[in-house]
Amino acid sequence: MLKSLMSSKKPLAALLSVILAISVFAAFSPAADLLPAQAAVTQATSAAVQVTKTPKYIFMFIGDGMAAVQVNSAQIYGGTNKHNQMALDKMNFQSFEAVGYQTTQDATSFAPDSASTATSLSSGFKTWSGTIGLKPAGDKSGNKPANVEGSPIPKTIAERLKAEKGMKIGIISNVTINHATPAAYYAHVASRNDYYDIALQMANSGFDFFGGGTINQPTGKDKDQKDAYKVMEEKGYKVVKTKEDILALNSNSGKVYAVTPVVQDSGAMPYAIDNKPGDLTLADFVKKGIEVLDNEKGFFMMAESGKIDWAGHANDAKANIGDVIALEEAVQVALDFAKKHPEETLIIVTGDHETGGMTIGQATTNYDTAFHLLENQKISYVAFDALLDEMTAKNPKLTFADVMPVITENFGLVNNTIGDISRPGEPSYMTLELSDREVEKLKAAFAETMAAEPADNEETDLLYGGYNPLSVTLTHILNNKAGIGWTSYWHTGVPVPVYATGAGSELFNGAYENTEVYDKLVAATKLSW
Repeated sequence: MLKSLMSSKKPLAALLSVILAISVFAAFSPAADLLPAQAAVTQATSAAVQVTKTPKYIFMFIGDGMAAVQVNSAQIYGGTNKHNQMALDKMNFQSFEAVGYQTTQDATSFAPDSASTATSLSSGFKTWSGTIGLKPAGDKSGNKPANVEGSPIPKTIAERLKAEKGMKIGIISNVTINHATPAAYYAHVASRNDYYDIALQMANSGFDFFGGGTINQPTGKDKDQKDAYKVMEEKGYKVVKTKEDILALNSNSGKVYAVTPVVQDSGAMPYAIDNKPGDLTLADFVKKGIEVLDNEKGFFMMAESGKIDWAGHANDAKANIGDVIALEEAVQVALDFAKKHPEETLIIVTGDHETGGMTIGQATTNYDTAFHLLENQKISYVAFDALLDEMTAKNPKLTFADVMPVITENFGLVNNTIGDISRPGEPSYMTLELSDREVEKLKAAFAETMAAEPADNEETDLLYGGYNPLSVTLTHILNNKAGIGWTSYWHTGVPVPVYATGAGSELFNGAYENTEVYDKLVAATKLSW
């Protein structure tokens, strides 16, 4: 299309003609009133970009809660922080030939949630926060999100590629598989909390590979429903739960749900920082997914690194960075596959929104950063919570003095100067020596953690965000010393980057709404509008 327009004597007029034609088509389409105002222009613009190759293999990587600052933090952590030698590590997806910028607001907020933003990415429309795969409507009070009355349930890009192209479909996540982001590719529910309904839609999807986290509420909220794992098996899925069985899967395995054999919190895979040698990783599930999905008609795979988001909510920078790096390792598996299919593979890496209001630089460190201090954190906040629970079970009268050695062991924070940790010329706030103020903050947090009836007020909500007071205070202190700040325990509205490489990647350059990621995939795969 672009070649023919550029060869025209009046290329601008030709482009406008395409826009006008699609606008007219949209205006008279039965679903015209359901399209965003800019949809016709978006479709025309996508059509006007010459797609030189149609992808047969598509990888959609989503770092949940990952915006530019999370990527940049991982770069700094892996880079050099010496004066006059400052250098960033380069992540593999930052070498992609196409780079875009997507805004993330949904139909109800500029600080959206994963349900609505993943729906925009998967289905191409804005919806209410908390809603998955349904267009925004509601009763007269406006309180009930639902599909527009009388209109068909919209299909996701994954559902369309399976139905219209015969592609195999894979959905991978390191959090629960019926969590908002993975669910947005196969489910349509008014509330993301309808976990059992989502699990049933997963079983009925006919998708070919599910991998990673467990099913949340597999027997329903009240534990009185038929086990969703059994439903999966009745629908023809091979459910495997051991490392040996997962590694034995191949293209002859049929429809598969590969469940992580190691569960850390709320049914998810462990944080990368907490992985033990031999534990399966997100990259392992992507590799196995390729083996199961590979076929003559191609495949679409969505792989989510969901614990970037969870670490962002908890303001744990080290765990956050570790899972960004784990996402990069999963992307490398796709890049290795693309080397064998260079003309037929499209790889996209993006986020759905930003989480935590993470910043590089904060109030007490002026213009300095010291990300090397994060190396002293050995475990995530979740693993520390578990460790503290074990200690409390053994000694209900645990004291702060009892816990301080464990804090030093796992976070490096000490009550005295440690010369071999600081660097020559560094200011005192960039060493791991705790100030008197920091020690008092930790003592107050420990007291709140151990209290029989923890305080429930605005001050403690702002201090601890509903997390273990001691754990979140530890990460805050270490993060601040490293030069990292947080503004929230929730999501923010900042835009997120889009990286793309391979067949059709040229479509993903520029600045656009998150809904246009779907539009661009439609254009790349030559599905009908």
